[in-house]
Amino acid sequence: MDKEAFMPAFIHSYFIALGVLLGGTLIGAIGAFLAGEPPLTKMFEFANRLKIWALVAAIGGTFDAFYSFERGIFEGETRDIVKQVLLIVSAMGGAQTGWHLIAWLTQEHLQ
Repeated sequence: MDKEAFMPAFIHSYFIALGVLLGGTLIGAIGAFLAGEPPLTKMFEFANRLKIWALVAAIGGTFDAFYSFERGIFEGETRDIVKQVLLIVSAMGGAQTGWHLIAWLTQEHLQ
């Protein structure tokens, strides 16, 4: 498995989470429109439900994260723990940015 440098991984994590949330929400809205449901309302609902999945997709699944934490705790490599936490924070930032964009677009949070 190739090890990616930290800064590119940090940036990728942010934009993967952002892309998963925006893409899933927009494609889901098309499906809602075709099913005769209100697309903007569904977009907001999809954005709320996709935040956690955007985070999981961005960090590459949970097993790598747990392995990094295990290595940091049991082998004394605190650098791995810090890197993994920063990657998770970056992914959370991307998912939150996507959620805010969808909330702004749909204006559902004002009701």
